Amino acid sequence: MSGLFNTLLKTNETDWNRYIQHSFIRQLGDGSLSRASFEHYLKQDYVFLVHFARAFGLAAFKSSSIKELQHAKAMMAGIMDVELGLHVQYCQEWGISQEVLDGITESTANMAYTRYVMERGLAGDLLDLNVALAPCIVGYAETAKWLSTQAFLKTDDNPYLPWLEMYASDEYQEVANAHRAMLDETDVLTLSSQRLQALNVNFGSATRLEVDFWQMGLDIT
Repeated sequence: MSGLFNTLLKTNETDWNRYIQHSFIRQLGDGSLSRASFEHYLKQDYVFLVHFARAFGLAAFKSSSIKELQHAKAMMAGIMDVELGLHVQYCQEWGISQEVLDGITESTANMAYTRYVMERGLAGDLLDLNVALAPCIVGYAETAKWLSTQAFLKTDDNPYLPWLEMYASDEYQEVANAHRAMLDETDVLTLSSQRLQALNVNFGSATRLEVDFWQMGLDIT
């Protein structure tokens, strides 16, 4: 059996590396990222999480088995019951209140990415949606693993280290691995060339939108 995720990754390797190794991430790792850039990212990421919870609601609707429903339910509950609360708490540590988060104007990069994910889910099936979700879910785990191995990583007095530790944690890595495993249940050899090409375009587009999301943080300064 040939796993789908690695096939998508190999085809889109250049864009994937641009995403994983983006300047935003490099600056976060060496501690040189401006506070304004990180705070803007945190605010937009809150909006992003709300949309991703909606996406897993759509995933539940698109599910055709108990296993798929359970995965969608677990992911949505993880965002609503755990991740959003932790994000709000983390934002408060940066002086960003719930009131501020509730009044955020969504950036165009955020709109482009989240609406693309929802469009893929609405227009296609559950696999289309899960492929569009993968660059975020798996990508954050891979970004954290990559950054953790870099010589330029600053671990002393780096205000962004808790962000890295969150996505490098065993808990988040397990979430990413579960989503990756779900994609790999689809054997590439069973897909037509047209279907595989469409999934590659989907994955590549979502990856480039992730690049734009990082860049959004840098473009405000």
